[in-house]
Amino acid sequence: MPADTNTDRDTDVVIAGAGPTGLVLALDLARRGVRALLLERAGGLFPGSRGKGLQPRSQEVLDDLGVLPEVLAAGAAYPRMLAWEGAERRGAWDMIEHSEPTEQVPYANTLLIPQSRTQELLYARLTELGGAVRFGAELAGLEQDEDGVTVELTGGETIRAACLVGADGGRSTVRRALGIGMTGETVDPRPMLVADVRIAAGAVTDRAHWHVWRARDGGVALCPLPGGDGLFQLAATFEDAAATVDTTPEGVRALLTARTPLTADEITDVPWASDYRVRAALADRFREGRVFLAGDAAHVHSPAGGQGLNTGVQDAYNLGWKLAQVLLHGAPAALLDSYEAERRPVAAEVLGLSTRLHRATADGEATQRGKDVQQLGLGYRGSALTVDTRPETSGDALRAGDRAPDGPYGGGRLFDLFRGPHFTLLTIGTTAPPPLPRSVRTAALPSYAPYGPGVFLIRPDGYVGWAGTHAGPTLDAYLTAVGLTPAGPTRTEATAA
Repeated sequence: MPADTNTDRDTDVVIAGAGPTGLVLALDLARRGVRALLLERAGGLFPGSRGKGLQPRSQEVLDDLGVLPEVLAAGAAYPRMLAWEGAERRGAWDMIEHSEPTEQVPYANTLLIPQSRTQELLYARLTELGGAVRFGAELAGLEQDEDGVTVELTGGETIRAACLVGADGGRSTVRRALGIGMTGETVDPRPMLVADVRIAAGAVTDRAHWHVWRARDGGVALCPLPGGDGLFQLAATFEDAAATVDTTPEGVRALLTARTPLTADEITDVPWASDYRVRAALADRFREGRVFLAGDAAHVHSPAGGQGLNTGVQDAYNLGWKLAQVLLHGAPAALLDSYEAERRPVAAEVLGLSTRLHRATADGEATQRGKDVQQLGLGYRGSALTVDTRPETSGDALRAGDRAPDGPYGGGRLFDLFRGPHFTLLTIGTTAPPPLPRSVRTAALPSYAPYGPGVFLIRPDGYVGWAGTHAGPTLDAYLTAVGLTPAGPTRTEATAA
């Protein structure tokens, strides 16, 4: 898959699905100068609040992509849970553990924001960078060869691209066209309902709490959504596995009036509703030739712990820079092998976590969500794209493959230095590196304990790719493997005392 300027192709990358995963990938490719066509079979962006939690690691991704200030302004901290018995309050507790920000972790808490609003902000940023979404365009089939992928739309139109990414959800057309199976299980055979409901001011459901009722036929949870317009996300369970879930506005109103003190006239609107049964499944492969799977097309989660959307966002963040390096900068095609090698084990680990949390909650355990759901500790130490030439260290010492921590740098932060589509070579307490390619930003610090002394090459997705006591031949080999010339005439340099 060499870098080229094949004019017979309509675009470099076709992305199927304009959910959070597809939007993040399109945005990342746009800032790298990769031509991408984002297809969405629906007539517009997804309208519901479904994936309403952005974990700290995903907030770091959105910081890098230049959209986090708007996301933070549109979001809010998670409220306390409040248990009810009929119209009587029974006690409050925190499901989401609160953490204080630190130098290393500036975004320390899960952010409450409706999925629809996250997508709107990603879409706005994409259009700022010249990208777009082609709505009403549904993929019908695909064929690939040594030179590219031909995508067929339902109307008969064909599009030629170097690569295709299926980010088209749990029922992925791309995955099915490839014949890739999903291995998994039904986490809970009982149906669930999730909906957005607007509740009139003055009802028992104040906006300071996440309200919970338990009934013989199932529970109800109403979480206030930021925005000040009275919108709540409703999640309802059913004890009868054969229950029929009515997702009409009338059905949602009937359920709420039966299980809570709310009256029908206090439920002023039901703009979106859906039913589902909780499954956990992992695609057998994340890649077939020039076609890749990401997000729910590659892994389907329980909503417990808020892992699905966030894992998809980080799939896209992992894949985007690798596609750019191969398609535009001459990196070996083998670089793309690292996508599945890195992301599939992470997805498997996260699936296990969300399944355990779901079952514990279903069994009545008050399981608090803490650092295990924040995704800050996930990394790629075992990846072929990870090289650490320093002596082995013990405990929690930073190693290649780990997330690169934030910290003070000059008058700002290391994240300011990392932000953008480039690699960063960070030298701490040792001699400066030799000249590097223009696309590598270099910086030096006299000391910083979270890293320790050494030389650290930070990948564009914020992980330490290479680490050593000093620059040398293994760094040169690493640069070649990711499509960078080991020695160059100029470099972007920054220093801080």
